[in-house]
Amino acid sequence: MPRFALSPTPFDTATLRAGLLDARVGAYASFEGWVRDHNDGRSVHGLRYEAYELLALREGEAILAETMARFDILDAACVHRTGDLAIGELAVWVGVTAAHREPAFAACRHIIDEVKSRVPIWKHERYVEGDAGWLHPD
Repeated sequence: MPRFALSPTPFDTATLRAGLLDARVGAYASFEGWVRDHNDGRSVHGLRYEAYELLALREGEAILAETMARFDILDAACVHRTGDLAIGELAVWVGVTAAHREPAFAACRHIIDEVKSRVPIWKHERYVEGDAGWLHPD
């Protein structure tokens, strides 16, 4: 099963979390990124995420594999939305399990930072004033 996924529809974080748990787990850390109503001093009405899917999936999997090798963790996963999202919708989720909290926290932070930096996903923000703009990296 892939550790990194793109989703054109909302997803359930409880199901994703449950997929990471087993008897070895002593710690779980997660990150959830939500669509906010502002950016860079401007009011945001909504946004659209677009991805170069083949490359995004490949790079996302590489980030998760690197993280598994670098940190003392048991499992990790990340899902990023694509398509149109409204204010308040979940845009990205990262989950990490480990025996102890420190590597879980560190790996979770590493994953979201690398995904935002390396994965070809672009954000098209729609502003309240009626115009729009493309943003990447986040």
